[in-house]
Amino acid sequence: MQPSLALQEDQEHLPTLLATDAQELSYQLQQHQAKIFPPQSRKTMRMFSPAEAAAFIGIGEGYLRQIAAEGHGPDPLANGRRLYAAEDMDRIRRVLDERNGTPKYVPRRRGAEKLQIISVMNFKGGSGKTTTAAHLAQYLALRGYRVLAVDLDPQASLSALFGHQPELDVGENETLYGAIRYEQPRPITDIVRSTYTPNLHLIPGNLELMEFEHETPRAMAAGRAETMFFARIGEVLTEIESFYDVVVIDCPPQLGFLTMSALCAATSILITVHPQMLDVMSMSQFLTMTSELMSVVERAGGRTSYDWMRYLVTRFEPNDGPQSQMTGFMRAIFGNRMLRNAMVKSTAVADAGVTKQTLYEVDRAQFTRGTYDRALDALNLVNSEIETHVRLTWGRK
Repeated sequence: MQPSLALQEDQEHLPTLLATDAQELSYQLQQHQAKIFPPQSRKTMRMFSPAEAAAFIGIGEGYLRQIAAEGHGPDPLANGRRLYAAEDMDRIRRVLDERNGTPKYVPRRRGAEKLQIISVMNFKGGSGKTTTAAHLAQYLALRGYRVLAVDLDPQASLSALFGHQPELDVGENETLYGAIRYEQPRPITDIVRSTYTPNLHLIPGNLELMEFEHETPRAMAAGRAETMFFARIGEVLTEIESFYDVVVIDCPPQLGFLTMSALCAATSILITVHPQMLDVMSMSQFLTMTSELMSVVERAGGRTSYDWMRYLVTRFEPNDGPQSQMTGFMRAIFGNRMLRNAMVKSTAVADAGVTKQTLYEVDRAQFTRGTYDRALDALNLVNSEIETHVRLTWGRK
């Protein structure tokens, strides 16, 4: 007697099933990607309204109109309105600094100001870690800082958001693993890529990053690690630190060798947390493990002191009573180590992610105005607060 169809499925060879499903899913995703972004197309950053441009530059909208009327802005459209590209904002910053005779609007590092390396992390997936890292990196770039985004998560969602599909566009040794591997590492300059956002570069990720987790124990046992695993990311970043003001690292959602190395490379730590009981309980475990492992790393010579460390509440629903209570609970415990602002949960952010875009890229007209504005306001408040921490570290107001 033939077994039932359900029984036949149960008897399938699991590795074969998974490999077949993975291959089919990868193919369908590639077809979907080709429909959204055909091979010949390239992602581009949208144009910004005068109000948006003035906010990014750091001046009033009336002053921006004056600067543009003097010939330093884009040409007006047929309707007389001006829209600003990111390059226009950079050009206006330079004009303002030349006019004032002081470096005020171009925010790049000066003198002894050190490179800021912000590691964004959480042990639990779904905390908004990658979304936070992507929007922070893009915001700082639009503000005029030279930014390097490092995708250290093998899932490589940050890379996909910035237009580099891990299965299609990222080859062997083209992730950070290529620069930190123990044998025949590549120069980090070979793996840095430009993006469609001016001032923003990317080191993409893919599954290859897992090799570092597998290779590190073998290298340590064989005595092949001239530089300890926890120092490798910091070491390679020193080779390119003069090119950037801020590095934003999207850490993997587990406490492995990659995360430890990112923590030791960082000058600042941003921990995202979703204000739900299970997530906060998970974070408690994560903090305990991190503390214990970092103590071991510290005894081995790793860096464990930071300019600042903050918790960021993400996917926050202000009208949700339990979430508000949990946020208040954390504020009572962590005090000023919590960012004052929270990133609200919004369909605008989720819908933008469907087409692999950030909120800074999508057109406001695609959403209900109030929904988009609330999400963007929350996002800008969070990113502005983080920018303030960076500037205070440099000794700026």
